[in-house]
Amino acid sequence: MDVRIYYEDTDAGGVVYHSNYISYMERARTEFLREYGLSVREMHDMGIIFPVVAIEANFRAPARLDDLLEVRTQIHALRNSSFVAAQQVVRKEDGKLLVEAKVTLACVNQEMRARRLPEEIRELFGKLMAEPR
Repeated sequence: MDVRIYYEDTDAGGVVYHSNYISYMERARTEFLREYGLSVREMHDMGIIFPVVAIEANFRAPARLDDLLEVRTQIHALRNSSFVAAQQVVRKEDGKLLVEAKVTLACVNQEMRARRLPEEIRELFGKLMAEPR
């Protein structure tokens, strides 16, 4: 997913404020799921919700005003009721890696109680993990 950097994304130093990358990655995960036919809204209505429970992020280089970034998402690990998404934020102009993160998401129901990942989602994520990168 591509993201253009606007004034509102930057801090007083003219670089992207670190917490904005979390929002970019959230959007990219939603679009990643959509690309494979999974609507976050429809899953929510069925009691399949994926809250973030942990993030490990490494900030390698800054993005600046008007940069065009690409946020890449892959399934990194799969468990019974959670999964880990590996995400990278790359500046498109020069391919420079700016941020890399591992984001752990739980699968919960509408009462926020843990539930097993539905079998069709487990199968899809397992298949995506097996594909060459």
